[in-house]
Amino acid sequence: MPYPEFFVAPMRQELTDLGIRELRTAADVDAAVTGTAGTLMIVVNSVCGCAAGKARPGIALALRNGVKPNVSATVFAGADIDATERARQIFAGYRPSSPAIALLRDGQVVYMLERSQIENRDALSIASELTAAFEKFCTTPTTA
Repeated sequence: MPYPEFFVAPMRQELTDLGIRELRTAADVDAAVTGTAGTLMIVVNSVCGCAAGKARPGIALALRNGVKPNVSATVFAGADIDATERARQIFAGYRPSSPAIALLRDGQVVYMLERSQIENRDALSIASELTAAFEKFCTTPTTA
């Protein structure tokens, strides 16, 4: 059973305020993956403390970089059940985890930051890791 919307809404808003698009259904995920030219970041958002104190703030810092994904999107584990399941199917080869941050190019995962790589870091370290991944995989500078 999904989390109540009133409970997850503030956590969703932290990412949507950054311009990250919500993918609420499996069809939304498929459309984002097939319809994105360049690099797509998909964030698996979560209610856990490491998402609140580490992943979301790290993402916010990383998105200030001049080089970033062409499109940034999010699914919410425990709320957007079908969308999260579809995203995890696309992330084949990686264990389901939340939070998690994937970069895709042409529908293929080229970079993944899993919960195990998030939970023992601070937001600045996560931002640094993501910025390095953006520099490597998102070759076209974009503006805010």
